[in-house]
Amino acid sequence: MSRKNIFGIILSLAIFVCSFMLTGAAGAYFNLAAFLVVISGLAAAMLISYPVKHVKNAFTVAKNAYRNGQASAEEIVHTLLDLSVKSKVDGVLSLERSEAKATTSFLKNGLILLVDNYKEDEIRECLSTEMDFFNLRRQQSERFFSNMARTAPAFGVAGSVIGLIGLLMGINDTAVILKNIPVAFISTLYGLILSNLVFSPIAENINHHTRAELLNQKLVLEGIVAISKEQNSYKLERKLASFLSPSEREGKTETLRRITRKYVQKKQQPVELSDMVMPGEPSAAETEAA
Repeated sequence: MSRKNIFGIILSLAIFVCSFMLTGAAGAYFNLAAFLVVISGLAAAMLISYPVKHVKNAFTVAKNAYRNGQASAEEIVHTLLDLSVKSKVDGVLSLERSEAKATTSFLKNGLILLVDNYKEDEIRECLSTEMDFFNLRRQQSERFFSNMARTAPAFGVAGSVIGLIGLLMGINDTAVILKNIPVAFISTLYGLILSNLVFSPIAENINHHTRAELLNQKLVLEGIVAISKEQNSYKLERKLASFLSPSEREGKTETLRRITRKYVQKKQQPVELSDMVMPGEPSAAETEAA
């Protein structure tokens, strides 16, 4: 999560909490009995629905979704272009030593398939299967929080019913009525807040990160397949750039040329790189000579 998001969340929540305090009775919104009714009922419902292992995994996925560890599509494109040029200069087997450059485990698996000389259809099948099961696992975690968002208001209503029953039991006792009124109303508020401010946003965030990760994996898949077919690196750059937004595409051709020159300089003998340069443009060797 970016700093802008964190700042926006803190500011919004501060305003949200202050809006309760403007009523002049901020303490009335904090009721332990109402909170326990909603939380305990929700926890019991989730444990009845899912095994503990799945519950723990769902919270782990949610925690990871809010971290900034995900590689951007632009970084993946740069890495794939680097690997493409390297495979042409040093050979495909040289990619076995390039796992450190892999920004994701998915890319590492793709490199392993390349080095092991899998065919294009086999690479597509293996990586597509991994993408499908990744999507299914994420959908399970997303469904868990969506189910919590759907269930929380129901237990808020249950707390209200409990509070109303308490009111009826103490109909002739003012002290009992005053004790149960907060439970009757605040439990519903807790259920709505937990549903719409906590669980539903978490489920949507997991969905957003899953879609972004699947896009990156599709990018890696197309790049790995292109490298396996020894596709022209300039054509690969054009193909991978289609995954990026227009503002992110700028400078990609120059990036490819810098990568090409880097590997040419490492070679002691000249290497034919005409298939890695844009048609009509000077080759890397000609650029160096100039």
